[in-house]
Amino acid sequence: MLKIENLTKIYKNGEIEVKALKGISFEIKKGEMVAIMGPSGSGKSTLMHLLGCLDRPTSGKYYLKGNDVAGLGDDQLADIRNNYIGFVFQQFNLLSRTSILHNVEVPLIYAGVKKNKRRKIATEMLEKVGLGHRLKHYPNEISGGQKQRVAIARALVNNPALILADEPTGNLDTKTEEEIMRVFRDLNEQGHTIILVTHEDSVAEHAQRIIYLVDGEIRRDEVIA
Repeated sequence: MLKIENLTKIYKNGEIEVKALKGISFEIKKGEMVAIMGPSGSGKSTLMHLLGCLDRPTSGKYYLKGNDVAGLGDDQLADIRNNYIGFVFQQFNLLSRTSILHNVEVPLIYAGVKKNKRRKIATEMLEKVGLGHRLKHYPNEISGGQKQRVAIARALVNNPALILADEPTGNLDTKTEEEIMRVFRDLNEQGHTIILVTHEDSVAEHAQRIIYLVDGEIRRDEVIA
């Protein structure tokens, strides 16, 4: 599914260089659910931006479905994000003045999908995450856990090769966290490839594998039961 080779990211501030990632390499196979963990400043947010094609590495290779995307231009990276990657963020990032159905439709609007088709797909995705009965509700009318389910449904509408979740339960209580992680496990069992960027052990333990970053380097890469 994806492979990175000697990936580095250096930020420059005048003459000062900060090495956020120091030549890391790993491979994630189709259908895996992998957690990326590390303390603040470990490089996991930088890695998330690179894997999500939101930024480019300073050097190294990034292969997504066999294509090296590390050196692509802005328009090409936007196409990769729209067609291959579904994002789920801690803050939900929902449009407050429109229904949850329309929120889920938004990526399909950008993709040029016609109204009837995109409404059908968005409805199916909301049903998939257990919100088929809430289509006309607005974000302020649903709970935090339901908002995150909407965000997951939105991430699924373009049938992405990769779901990238950044601290997806960071704003949720323990009970709701478990409900959301159950959704991710169900999606993984259906064949979706999922990367969870998290500092929470309770989230990482749902993955099949954990990659630990410290100071921009991989300290451990272990398969868990």
